[in-house]
Amino acid sequence: MKRHLRIILPCALGLALLGTFPAIALRPGLRIDAATPDGQILQLNSQLLEQAQFAHRGLDDTMAALFLNRYIDALDSSHELFFKSDIDEFQKFLPKLAEATRRTGDTRAARAIYERYLQRSAERADLVEKVLGEETFEFTGNDRYTYDREDAPRPLDAAAAHALWRQRVRADFLQEKLDGKDAAAATKTLIRRYRRQADTMKNLGADAVLEIYINALAHVYDPHSDYMGSQQLETFNVSMGLSLSGVGAVLQSEGDYCEIRELVPGGPAARGGKLKAGDRIVAVLQGVKGEPADVFNLPLSETVKLIRGPKGTDVTLIVIPAGASDDARETITIRRDEVHFEDQEAKASIIDFPAGEQTTRIGVIDLPAFYASDQGQGQSATTDVARLIRKLKSEGVRGIILDLRRNGGGSLQEAIELTGLFIPSGAVVQTRDLSGQVGVGADEDGQTLYDGPLVVLTSRFSASASEILAGALQDYGRALIVGDSSTFGKGTVQTMLPLGAIMEDNGVTPKADPGVLKVTISKFYRPGGASTQLRGVRPDLVLPSFTDTPEISEAGLDNPMEWDAVPPARYPRFSLVKPYVSTLMESSRARIAADPDFAEWLKDLALVEKNRASKSVSLNEDERRRERNEVKERVEAQAARRLAQAATLPPVYEITLKNVDAPGLPEPAKAAANKPAADADPADTDPEEAPGTDLLLEETEHILSDYVQLLEPTKDPRPDTVRAR
Repeated sequence: MKRHLRIILPCALGLALLGTFPAIALRPGLRIDAATPDGQILQLNSQLLEQAQFAHRGLDDTMAALFLNRYIDALDSSHELFFKSDIDEFQKFLPKLAEATRRTGDTRAARAIYERYLQRSAERADLVEKVLGEETFEFTGNDRYTYDREDAPRPLDAAAAHALWRQRVRADFLQEKLDGKDAAAATKTLIRRYRRQADTMKNLGADAVLEIYINALAHVYDPHSDYMGSQQLETFNVSMGLSLSGVGAVLQSEGDYCEIRELVPGGPAARGGKLKAGDRIVAVLQGVKGEPADVFNLPLSETVKLIRGPKGTDVTLIVIPAGASDDARETITIRRDEVHFEDQEAKASIIDFPAGEQTTRIGVIDLPAFYASDQGQGQSATTDVARLIRKLKSEGVRGIILDLRRNGGGSLQEAIELTGLFIPSGAVVQTRDLSGQVGVGADEDGQTLYDGPLVVLTSRFSASASEILAGALQDYGRALIVGDSSTFGKGTVQTMLPLGAIMEDNGVTPKADPGVLKVTISKFYRPGGASTQLRGVRPDLVLPSFTDTPEISEAGLDNPMEWDAVPPARYPRFSLVKPYVSTLMESSRARIAADPDFAEWLKDLALVEKNRASKSVSLNEDERRRERNEVKERVEAQAARRLAQAATLPPVYEITLKNVDAPGLPEPAKAAANKPAADADPADTDPEEAPGTDLLLEETEHILSDYVQLLEPTKDPRPDTVRAR
């Protein structure tokens, strides 16, 4: 059996289309003879993972043990519901689990463990109601609540579990109190929260439980292989249409939370500017008034249902900001809308950047995605960026920054062609398939649109196609890479296997849509041979950043595929970076050390790191209120200072695809952006939204200005060819 399937490249944060890849040839004679539809789906998925997943691992006893533990953790990631005795009891399934899964599609383990999960959830809800009805909490001591229990031991027995649940209720009660609720309101909210969680999970259909179970199996192979039942497949298709949840956000389950995985460029959330990747949603409110629905520990599909809604309606999200401790809360209201394609397009700006007594005119190109020509009116990332580059050149820019910090990937072909704008020709990416064959994707036009000073700005959110471009330009020595200590590190390709068609090809007619299996089939490699998997692209200059955390990375996922390498391809190498890195690094460090804004930035960064490391919060009310007030005062002071500094910023000329062909430059954007209302209160201003507060971009502009001064005497170096196969 050989099917021609559409290959997709899931970026670190979303999913986007790739170019043409070889079809997968599945061995004939798949065994699909389980007695029930659920059994058939489980049996088929297990065989497909063995055959089609890149590692070609059989479901043996070792993999089965990982599978069982993964399913248990999928239900109880905080290690607080199941007792140790439960875990010991579940081990009875292990000796025959591999055989039961592969040969008979036996789902009894899934059902039995889930029934125990429902029992413990109901017991917790009962205890919460009892504790809140009988006890009066005091928050004057020095005890703390550990909210991150991913690596903690499970409670030994019922008594230990009850003590753990009570401490969690105390932490939740204090949080409600800090948010302004009185005791009666907090009690009502928490009783309803825990009861609703138990009831929601009890009412999940058998297909949803099966999806959790099969996903646990798929994630043992790698974090990007997934099973999607019919309902989840619908969500996936909506996300491919760039309108997931009605707010333009891609969501993922992260422990007990629903986390913002990606903001779709041009979507309502991205346009609003307040919701950010990494924020964790704790409650959802329809509109702006009423009682929000808690979504803690709910299945992702249930949370998505709450967030979705008709265009033009409001939804309010209560979130824990990215990097903050679990006691932090922010309320964000978003009006549901469609994604505007023009807001996803590449755009540019021209800055007359101060350089001593003179100015250096530089250009910045913001590329949110590698969109392909079939995604909206025949446009593509490469053609659009080429138009912007021609405009920047015509206006006399002396250097260009390509900003990929929010670019999670997209079309592979676009990544290759866009890289070709900056090099004459040569290998851009290598791909190794299931059979071990290595193919090369190359730019072959022999032309370079822009050969001047180039900086690529990256972050942990730069992934997939972004890593291909950045890695290639770094291997060539063509561009200086600046940003977080690494990009995301996703160097794998997935394909969609439609289970219904495969079952029919093997003589089985499914009674209902069995969904699809998304499975990893290939890996990417740079021209020099190194994989982008796991390690990502490490910049030449690292800047301090709130997104630079191991949690935002392929390495932060469970069971990632390993890094490896293939032989280098043939490509030219330029001496445009290495000779200047140490000088540029020294100047950048000196600027950062002397900049008061960066001093505050580093203080905030240290606080975030402290919160991440502690994984706990104080249960002393006075201490928590003092911490909140300190944060509020610091944010207000930063906002006021940055607004005052905005008037000194250099003029910025915004270039869009609508005005790119107009003669001359538009009016500078700075004049309007930097005039707050006369009665504006700095305390009401988000410091990250204040004009001129993109410190990382500003420092990158300094770096490019320095780079221009160093490079211009040797603008046309001759490349040395790297000899390889």
